[in-house]
Amino acid sequence: MSGDAAADAMASPPRKPYPSAAAGWFLVVMLTIAYIFSFVDRYILGLLIEPIKAEFGLTDRSIGWLLSAFTLVYGFVGIFMGWLIDRGKRIWIVSIGVALWSLATIATGTAKNFMQLFAARMGVGIGEATLSPATFSMIGDSFPTEKRGKPIAFYSSALPVGAGLASLLSGAIIAWTASGGTQSLPLFGELSPWRFSLILVGLPGLVFALFFLLMKEPARRPAVASADVISGSGFTDALTYIWRNRLLYLGFLLLVGTMTAIAYSQGFLAPTFERTWGWSPQKYAFVNGVALLIIGPANMLLMGTISDWWTNKGVKDASLRLMYIGFLIMVPTASIPLFMPSAELAFFILCINTVGIGIVSAIGVTALLVITPAQIRGQIVAIYYLSISWFGSLGPIVVGELSSSVFGEDNIRYAVAAVPVIFGIIPFLMMPLTRRLYREQMARLKDSTE
Repeated sequence: MSGDAAADAMASPPRKPYPSAAAGWFLVVMLTIAYIFSFVDRYILGLLIEPIKAEFGLTDRSIGWLLSAFTLVYGFVGIFMGWLIDRGKRIWIVSIGVALWSLATIATGTAKNFMQLFAARMGVGIGEATLSPATFSMIGDSFPTEKRGKPIAFYSSALPVGAGLASLLSGAIIAWTASGGTQSLPLFGELSPWRFSLILVGLPGLVFALFFLLMKEPARRPAVASADVISGSGFTDALTYIWRNRLLYLGFLLLVGTMTAIAYSQGFLAPTFERTWGWSPQKYAFVNGVALLIIGPANMLLMGTISDWWTNKGVKDASLRLMYIGFLIMVPTASIPLFMPSAELAFFILCINTVGIGIVSAIGVTALLVITPAQIRGQIVAIYYLSISWFGSLGPIVVGELSSSVFGEDNIRYAVAAVPVIFGIIPFLMMPLTRRLYREQMARLKDSTE
């Protein structure tokens, strides 16, 4: 061994073996179930907009802020969680988070005024901020680079599954309770249908949280990176790394942020279909739930498989290419359906939009990890979620403002249609620059998990 090789060997920490495939996938499955719970708790509020508006006398502007309460705190708390996840016991952090967001969902169903509603939704955001940074950190320690696409896509498939289940469950509960008036639960007393729905979906999470206390998390893998890329593992190091690559991260985060802005603004779709085409919330919830469960998971798993296949074939920026494909599908199909003459045609185009959103959602973190050193992975993922969450929170706020102040609440569809146009222009223009910088950074950065 030469002197340089010996020095490199001494400088590099010993490499630990990855867990078995069975252990890695069991962890992924459990975390995905938790993610499904989180999306049920997160998504269900959008299907209950009309009865909440009626009970508290709210406008679309107020509902826009209420839908954003989750995201406003979700990303901010995620920054602290990223630091904690890079140092603490990640599986216990997940357990606490599941219990917290479940309690906050129950609190939403017991709120007495708008401020209590807003505070409870912020509580959901605090709890859910623990999950994804911990998950992607543990997936990075459980699978080598060329095999990460499938588990990340599998985990991301919880988005449409959770949203679909939320649609079906809430639609069934609303229809059931509407036929019999108020419902009663022990300790909670008489409840209106929307309150009953929220409490019912929040309670199972308290039980599920206990399972994570019994699980073993994967060993952390040693970080290996050249000094010219990253020298430490602190939050300042993560910010410094982002600043050095600011144009790359700006283009990347704006692209994914457009996805979250569109997805969050679609929390208004149930009342949009009711006001525009006369679909009841129950009908929209059923049709939307079935479509999400059919399209979403298959689409995300397919994209994860293609990402791994392209990477193994030597397509180094495979994940970014897939994100671009998703973006070009997602933006026009989010706006066009709102101008269709029938609900059926509008919903058909929205199914295509689900494919585009699913691609960007499933591949985003895979693409991010390619340009992220291992020792700051949790913090970078947390910053990623902060950025796309805050950016995405503008989506429902813009819809609420345009609906209440510009188009009128009976024409809410025009407000929803404006969001992809407003948010999609800049990342579209930056796509060539973002791809060039992405490829250059891949060439500079050694894979810190090999």
